[in-house]
Amino acid sequence: MSFQKELEQRLADLPAGASLLLHSCCGPCSSYVLEYLSRHFSRITVLYYNPCIHPGEEFEKRLAQQRRLIEQMPMGCPVDLLVPPYEPNTFFEAVKGLEHCPEGGERCKVCFAQRLQKTAEIANQMQYTYFATTLTVSPHKNAVVINEVGQSAAKEQKVLYLPSDFKKKEGYKRSLVLSKEYELYRQDYCGCVFSMRGEIE
Repeated sequence: MSFQKELEQRLADLPAGASLLLHSCCGPCSSYVLEYLSRHFSRITVLYYNPCIHPGEEFEKRLAQQRRLIEQMPMGCPVDLLVPPYEPNTFFEAVKGLEHCPEGGERCKVCFAQRLQKTAEIANQMQYTYFATTLTVSPHKNAVVINEVGQSAAKEQKVLYLPSDFKKKEGYKRSLVLSKEYELYRQDYCGCVFSMRGEIE
């Protein structure tokens, strides 16, 4: 079964009053995902947890866009925002020894895991029905790896993970349309200092 079909099946079988903790990397990536998922859940909390983003000014810039999108875009259910402290050192500790890995390799998998493990922990603590991530909307990210990491975090925390490949069914294209409509800043690198260097080089 494809991730999209599994997602549709899970959404069709949601219990009444189901809630979602949605990890988001930025406003543009969350735009289509929120438009889509807010039709199905009774409430969604966007978790902006991204210790990988560099520098701090970029973290704040993306956060401001995320906050503005939530405030301005009509949603199918109430949506709020949760922002844990920005602690970039935790990212550098997690990827120590992987600094020279190519983009999309092992370092990125560790980064996905760090963010989804935190999301699963909070979903468990705050008793959300499901947790998910916007990361799969990007055509540059491997949905198989992201979903493997998500399922592993779910098993560890004993919570439910919502599998996805949000780029499917024109999801990525829709995010471009919404980003333009809401005049969202679209970054030109993934977020970490290593991806920034890749763009420069």
